[in-house]
Amino acid sequence: MENSVIKAALLGLGTVGTGVYKVLKNQEEEMQAKIGSKVKITKILVRNLEKAAAKVDDASVLTNQWEDILNDPEISIVIELMGGIEPARTYILAALNAGKHVVSANKDLIAVYGKELLDAAEKNHVDFLFEAAVAGGIPIIRPLKQCLAGNHMTEVMGIVNGTTNFILTKMTQEGMEFKDALALATELGYAEADPTADIEGLDAGRKVAILASVAFNSRVVFDDVYIEGITKISAKDIRYAKEMGCDIKLLGAARQAEDGIEAYVCPMLIPSTHPLASVNDSYNAVFVHGDAVEDAMFFGRGAGELPTASAVVGDIFDIVRNILAGCCARIGCTCYKNTPVKKMEDTHNRYFVRLQVEDRCGVLAEMTAVFAKYHVSVAQIIQKETKTEGSAEVVVITAKVREGDFRTAMDELKSRASIQKISSLLRVYGK
Repeated sequence: MENSVIKAALLGLGTVGTGVYKVLKNQEEEMQAKIGSKVKITKILVRNLEKAAAKVDDASVLTNQWEDILNDPEISIVIELMGGIEPARTYILAALNAGKHVVSANKDLIAVYGKELLDAAEKNHVDFLFEAAVAGGIPIIRPLKQCLAGNHMTEVMGIVNGTTNFILTKMTQEGMEFKDALALATELGYAEADPTADIEGLDAGRKVAILASVAFNSRVVFDDVYIEGITKISAKDIRYAKEMGCDIKLLGAARQAEDGIEAYVCPMLIPSTHPLASVNDSYNAVFVHGDAVEDAMFFGRGAGELPTASAVVGDIFDIVRNILAGCCARIGCTCYKNTPVKKMEDTHNRYFVRLQVEDRCGVLAEMTAVFAKYHVSVAQIIQKETKTEGSAEVVVITAKVREGDFRTAMDELKSRASIQKISSLLRVYGK
């Protein structure tokens, strides 16, 4: 296969698309030796031809017509970096059905329509790879499908959104309130003009759906994932967590329990000694537990032009090797089980609750009586001083309890006149 060339097309020339173009150019001289062939981008689908021309060496590769790519029999690989559901879904399905291999970084699409895309790839005996859809440049999809395939995975969790991790880091290290840390993240380019998908946990939720599907070999979609964001976290919560030897992180967690899969995203207290607690700023990390490997953690840049492009190009190279070896579609959909996904109320967690209560005798006894009624075991109660006359601040740490029972207890507490306000309610990671 000396001096062979495999032709590919890019869909989109935004941040990641530009990064992929740069990485492929940077690899040009070593490609033949590294993977047995060169990869040549012969078409790039863009909206604005004039604007895109400044980003490429040869503007003749640019097109605004999808059919130029779909109908070109020489293009073997389509690299979808447009994002969003449509028209990306339509384009990918058309490419797969035309016998073209596809690489995608589209977490929004894969978290909802992953099965449909993987089924189309299998039907047409082509590859559909999506390493960059989760945690940017950090390898995690391929390790779960290949390197760790000899394990029964029981947990995959991590910090999979750099924007929220940057915000919480600033709140922890500099005592900022949420709105100030968000403003800084926006100013430095870590947060989008509309940060909703990040700060409300939606971005992390899509990644958890993908990770859970791959890790537990059973389909989990975005709507299966329970999601809470970080908008209600205060500097006071973080200070109290520190006093308890914990940090607060937005964690995406999936667990394989005996009665089903748990999948959720929420801010959690995590012991400061846990490896994830030291993952700061915009870095991401994914922590896994398997019956053979035990604990392993993957750490690095979870987003950005070149880190994400690194994962995309890794998938491209993998497909090229498969084409040359005549072994395409080696690893497709690995969801061969049909494990139910548990409702959040049926999961079990520990909780951190911060309340404003009447400052009088008997209030703590009233609270613990309500907790006992709903089988909520209190591990610790701390009363904090407050500047408001007639009011006391109480922090409660529970033992592990069924979430449905805990919510019922909290609903009853809210109805009591002695409970002035429930200021914070956070889960605590661990046993």
